[in-house]
Amino acid sequence: MQITEVFDLYWKFAAERQRIYFRRLADPEGPWTDDQVLANYRFTNSYRASDRVSQYLIREVQYRSDRPSTPDELFFRTILFKIFNRIDTWEVLEAKFGPLTWANVDLNRIDATLSMLMQSGRRIYSAAYIMPSPRYGHARKHANHLALIADMMDQRLSQRLQQLPTLEAVYEALLRWSGIGPFLAFQYAIDLNYSALLDHDEAAFVVAGPGALDGLAKCFENLDGQSPEEVIHWICDQQESALGARGIDFRTLYGRRLQPIDCQNLLCEISKYARVSHPQFAGISGRTRIKQSFRATLRPIPAPMFPPKWGLDVTTPDLTIPALGMHKRSLFA
Repeated sequence: MQITEVFDLYWKFAAERQRIYFRRLADPEGPWTDDQVLANYRFTNSYRASDRVSQYLIREVQYRSDRPSTPDELFFRTILFKIFNRIDTWEVLEAKFGPLTWANVDLNRIDATLSMLMQSGRRIYSAAYIMPSPRYGHARKHANHLALIADMMDQRLSQRLQQLPTLEAVYEALLRWSGIGPFLAFQYAIDLNYSALLDHDEAAFVVAGPGALDGLAKCFENLDGQSPEEVIHWICDQQESALGARGIDFRTLYGRRLQPIDCQNLLCEISKYARVSHPQFAGISGRTRIKQSFRATLRPIPAPMFPPKWGLDVTTPDLTIPALGMHKRSLFA
């Protein structure tokens, strides 16, 4: 495979985005970077599980001690949250109905509440994913999604997923459901694997989404006959040597190295970043602008929480992140 200069930028981006993450934890007000592209536009974290919505999923949906942790309940809460993928949608529903549990839920009332939110001009879905409507015959997309959840629960999908041997098998089982294509099936498999419902090796399986394919087209002149997934695994496998060869000091996530899902996401992000830094690399999407500007959230950032089975010690203070101004002012300067 013949790499391009964007692939060098990939590693610099990963390291600086991770520095921003730790700086924000230490200093909620900022500034957190001298890089103007990272300062002005919205990019996900280097580690998917560090992102705000993933953190909320882990802390408030999957591992709250006052929520039931049976397979059915873990599956129901995870899928209900992730289909809409909006914290405010979840919080409106819990404020109205109390803790959302499969044992006590009334999906018709949830349907009515979501319809009311839409009529008032509120968004109920995140813009992060394209969400096709499952084929259940309802006029509203959210009603079809609620019907999908009911069908999954009636067919005891949570127990069936628990019996599967690998993350790839979980992905394939999810892919069979209406409205769930390859990208969503992979994302949901990863989300379910955060919970105590599943415990598969994240390093074993990855699916390249559209953004990652665009990033690969900018990072490599060709893939030399390899599949996008094989290249993502290659990127992940040689991360330490790639960073070392470029003299990049990368702070891992409390000792956890990048996983294929993280390397896949970073390809999406470097595809966006390169629209500004290296516009001569067209990729396959043809996009030339970064649409989402960065706006600091008004919410305080909670202490990080990751799946307990990962064994990460988040209480360890970070002593390796250089102070602002001790690194290059721009990744492409």
